[in-house]
Amino acid sequence: MTDVKNILLVGVGGQGIILASKILAQGLIAAGYDVKMSEVHGMAQRGGSVTTQIRYGSDVYSPIIGKGQADIIVAFEKMECLRWIDYLKTEGKVVVNDYEIPSAPILAGKAKYPERILDVLKEKIDMTVIEAADIAKNELGNIRTLNIIMLGALIKALKIDDINVDWKEIIKNNVKSEHADLNIQAFQKGMEQVK
Repeated sequence: MTDVKNILLVGVGGQGIILASKILAQGLIAAGYDVKMSEVHGMAQRGGSVTTQIRYGSDVYSPIIGKGQADIIVAFEKMECLRWIDYLKTEGKVVVNDYEIPSAPILAGKAKYPERILDVLKEKIDMTVIEAADIAKNELGNIRTLNIIMLGALIKALKIDDINVDWKEIIKNNVKSEHADLNIQAFQKGMEQVK
């Protein structure tokens, strides 16, 4: 039996998924885990799909997660959650931001944004829904903190908030100094969203 955990972060270009993944990977390495990470940027600069796969444990030989292998999926945008749900293990968990970013075909009127995504998924999977965009905009005053809110929620959902890692220090080392305190607040807000 392997102790490797598989994490899939999904969203849209510009949401800060790569930064959140980098902070997570650094924290896991600091905790003594073997960590492998793979990024797929796609059409990231044009609002396209972005995914990051992170695997950690005692010995990890590949960064790639196959279908049905993710212990947790963190979706920064809810349609991306639907797109990647086949990668979730049967007993896996999902943390999803209740937020819509219409894709290019939707904006062009060639497709419709799927309705009731969260209702459909809730019937099938263990899911925590977070209003990360609202928290970022309305409580913290900066939508760009959404990624760190989602990171905090992920760390709490994985139950690795109590490992011997100074997450706040790692955040400080990865963001501009003038934004460090705001991002630490965002991290705390994210942790508070997961029971």
